[in-house]
Amino acid sequence: MSLGAVLRMPDGGEHHLSQNLHRSGCNNEAELRALMAALNLARSLGARSLTVRTDSHVLLEQLGPPLPKPARPIARLSHLFEEARISMQGFDELVLQWVPRHRNTEADALARAAHSTVA
Repeated sequence: MSLGAVLRMPDGGEHHLSQNLHRSGCNNEAELRALMAALNLARSLGARSLTVRTDSHVLLEQLGPPLPKPARPIARLSHLFEEARISMQGFDELVLQWVPRHRNTEADALARAAHSTVA
């Protein structure tokens, strides 16, 4: 399992996150771990306001604003969703926004690059 994220700063600067976790897991777990790593990086850079763009419907359903028909919890990932909710706290503003996969190619490329690294 590997993760990738791109943090774009207001001044135009970018920070790339590309990490091989050297473990197996499903795509939803990888998306959750990528979100948490990106939030930690953003916090360490002093970010107060974030727009998180993700191609994961599951992240949006589980962590976004309540839906008219609530999403069914994913029991085996419930502890990670709770960690993510805690990580999302403390920012002045945090918006989750869905983007089509074809507009998320940078983060996907960073995750693939990390996956190909050897420990």
